[in-house]
Amino acid sequence: MARRVLDALRGAGHTAVVAGHLEDAAALTPQEQVAALGAVRLLGADVLAPCLLTGRTPPAEETAALAAALDALPPQQPPPAAPPTGPEPPWVRGWIDWSLITVLARLDPAFVPPATPEPPPPPHCDAPTAPRRTPATVHADGTRQGWVPWSVLMGQLAPLALPGLDGPVHQAARSAATGLARGATRAVLRRDFPTAARVTRWLAWLHAENVRLPLDPVPLTEHIALLGGGGRVALDTAIARRLLDQGPA
Repeated sequence: MARRVLDALRGAGHTAVVAGHLEDAAALTPQEQVAALGAVRLLGADVLAPCLLTGRTPPAEETAALAAALDALPPQQPPPAAPPTGPEPPWVRGWIDWSLITVLARLDPAFVPPATPEPPPPPHCDAPTAPRRTPATVHADGTRQGWVPWSVLMGQLAPLALPGLDGPVHQAARSAATGLARGATRAVLRRDFPTAARVTRWLAWLHAENVRLPLDPVPLTEHIALLGGGGRVALDTAIARRLLDQGPA
């Protein structure tokens, strides 16, 4: 699925990424078809990155395919509780679902979402004087529980690091650029390139937002693209390159 999106982003594939993916899955077993739908939902708004980053409107068949995926695996309603009140994975999933519905509604005004795209609640923060609430019950600078778990969590939310999306998660990124830079650097040193690519996407997004960063995300992105492997890493670095305005992905 990530490779399909990457091809479309590079102009080597059709923009109806999800429609083609589900059409190919129609010949599979019912269990495999569910897995194919899950792959769409796992990428979230990234399935629409080829349209979002180029200003194109998704084809009608793409909107229909995404609506079918959302109908088959509907987002949790009401949205899951934020950690630490609720478990972390459903909360992350809720934000990724929100990103997909929000971007699709923006790109295609005719799209009728299966439910109101209400974002999950912001996470609780046990720091009473923190200026903003940030994920994983940390200070805005990522130091309450440490920048390591915080940056890993933000990496899981990388599908939200796209232009046109904004919310509490994005405010957390703005407030903790140093924590994200540390997290990306740590992941590279550990050769954990999937995590490094996801966290670096947030640095690229902050760069596009004109937020001052403690490191240059351009060589970091190129380093990850050179040494990382797999479709997901390639997609994350391609999106980061587009956010950094470095030309073709």
